[in-house]
Amino acid sequence: MPHVVPPQQDSARKRNPDWNDVLSVVAGVDAVLSTVGIGSSKTPTTLYSEGTRNLLDGISKHGVQRIVIISPGVAEHWAHQGPLKLWVALPLLQKFLGATYDDMRRMDVVLWESHARWTAIGAQRIRTAPGKGKCRLAGQPLPRGWVITEADMATAMLDIIERDDLSGLHIYIAN
Repeated sequence: MPHVVPPQQDSARKRNPDWNDVLSVVAGVDAVLSTVGIGSSKTPTTLYSEGTRNLLDGISKHGVQRIVIISPGVAEHWAHQGPLKLWVALPLLQKFLGATYDDMRRMDVVLWESHARWTAIGAQRIRTAPGKGKCRLAGQPLPRGWVITEADMATAMLDIIERDDLSGLHIYIAN
């Protein structure tokens, strides 16, 4: 529902949506698809973690059970990573994405601690391009899994929200 934070509103409003707006959006819905993000920044943010917490509080208040959220795959807890990622890739990401990356990891903790039926979709890069009409899903990073088109991501999110077998999982997606 883009009318909650229309594009013409200032960036501070986009980073800090009003709690009443969140409550009004989730009232009467069956499920929530969240695509909130700010890209990368070294400036501290709580958009991912607090935004997700607000959505979870809102869906809990209104009895909504299901949420599917885009979460960059690199934000998974460091304990779940292999040696190459743990000692090379993740320290580099931390150096360049710092504050954004920290908040993405906090968002994952918020999801894990919730009672909602959530699925976090790890997408490295979502690009504006015509959809290919297919995508790959997996429980671990995909080989050559760096890109998915917006159209294919939207279709996949609608499919994933119907799948109970993906609740409580962080999955990876790519074209």
